[in-house]
Amino acid sequence: MKNQHPSSEKEFLNKFYIPDYILVAGGTVEDLSEPPACPTLVFINSKSGGQLGGELLITYRSLLNQNQVFDLGQDAPDQVLRRMYLTLEKLKVDGDKLAAKIEKQLRVIVAGGDGTAGWLLGVVSDLKLPYPPPIATVPLGTGNNLPFAFGWGKKNPGTDRGSVLKFLEQVSEGKEMEIDSWHILMRMKSAGSCDPIAPLELPHSLHAFNRVSDTDELNVSGYNTFRGGFWNYFSMGMDAQVSYAFHCERKLHPEKFKNQLTNQSTYAKIGCAQGWFAAPLFQPSSKNIAQIMKVKIMQRHGGWKELKIHHSIRSILCLNLPSFSGGLNPWGTPNPKQNKTGEVLTPPYVDDGLIEIVGFRDAWHGLFLLAPKGKGHGTRLAQTHRVRFEFHKGAADCTYMRIDGEPWKQPLPADENSDTTVEISHHGRVKMLATKNCISKSVKDPSTTHSEGEHEGVYDDDSDNEHATPSGEEWRKFGAAETFKMLEDVDISRIS
Repeated sequence: MKNQHPSSEKEFLNKFYIPDYILVAGGTVEDLSEPPACPTLVFINSKSGGQLGGELLITYRSLLNQNQVFDLGQDAPDQVLRRMYLTLEKLKVDGDKLAAKIEKQLRVIVAGGDGTAGWLLGVVSDLKLPYPPPIATVPLGTGNNLPFAFGWGKKNPGTDRGSVLKFLEQVSEGKEMEIDSWHILMRMKSAGSCDPIAPLELPHSLHAFNRVSDTDELNVSGYNTFRGGFWNYFSMGMDAQVSYAFHCERKLHPEKFKNQLTNQSTYAKIGCAQGWFAAPLFQPSSKNIAQIMKVKIMQRHGGWKELKIHHSIRSILCLNLPSFSGGLNPWGTPNPKQNKTGEVLTPPYVDDGLIEIVGFRDAWHGLFLLAPKGKGHGTRLAQTHRVRFEFHKGAADCTYMRIDGEPWKQPLPADENSDTTVEISHHGRVKMLATKNCISKSVKDPSTTHSEGEHEGVYDDDSDNEHATPSGEEWRKFGAAETFKMLEDVDISRIS
């Protein structure tokens, strides 16, 4: 794209153009000679990647209509999308043919870390859009697992004109992939009138929720409920503790975290200082997973089953994508033959309705992931469509949790009568935009080969199993787009 003639460059950029009258109230209607083949909204976290986010914002606005490029520090994505889709519906009622084409062909670019990408995915899921747009992710964070999983790379990108044009070319050629969405519900007993977690400690992906179903067993006073979603991973234990220490250090000294290489180096140093490489010597066993909670999975045909967690496991991961900690695959490639428990373990498909649960003893155990051809892996515990973590009183007063790169410090029950539960369940799918040779694999891909019995693990939300998906109000959304008050059962096209 660098040596492209100015006239052909303009023709190329017209593929992504969205006119002002669709974006800005009262804009003048434009009669385009040819509708855009790939109309694209761009959301950029200007604070991500040191100075890169701000530089990227300037470059995109210089190439596209500046009104289709948004700074997430100033424009909330749920408000932008709600406003635009309502405008599209009104224009369609008035007979605007371009509005109908843009609605069906719209794509979204989000530039930021994994947490920023998750924010957009949650918003698109909650808005219940008639034609949800596929999302491409620009890697501006430290780990960049989501971009890496779908072929967009894990290194921070160039922000110059040529680099952005190259990325736009990939977006125009990208393929749509559905990926599983995972709903998380966390409940705990509050300590008096104080929230159990300070508001600033909560990750952006968790939202307070006060209304629960009448039939819910924890629908009693004195409990705090938080809900959210994730698309990459949820983790607990030692790895989240290291991430939390890094997060706190970055908040105290943001000037030290200006580029990806420095961030990764600092992360490794903190991991060593926290004792992650010598956990048996530096970390009390009271914080090991088996000492602080029970792990239960919902069996495919109903009924909870408790997993036996080895006493040495200090970190547990729930994985949706084959990318963790900067591109590693903790699940690896299971042998197609049955394991000792008689279960058939499958590769980590991103749309099979199953989440992979993996345990780690320490950082040295994690280094097994560097083995070639997917032979290295953590301790494979289960694949399931629903998992529950039940915390009980123990010697430890807290643990650490992390959702798609966002960590927090989680208090544990202080007495025998306090309950803390974290429950994760499958919650539909969302569209991603991927490059042709990305590492993520779909169970529906014709080129995907399945071993005998493997297809039996594929889970569908439409299952008749009454235990398949919780149905209470608290499970229906991720809470990422509360500003969109339109009723879920109302056809948006009927709104005037």
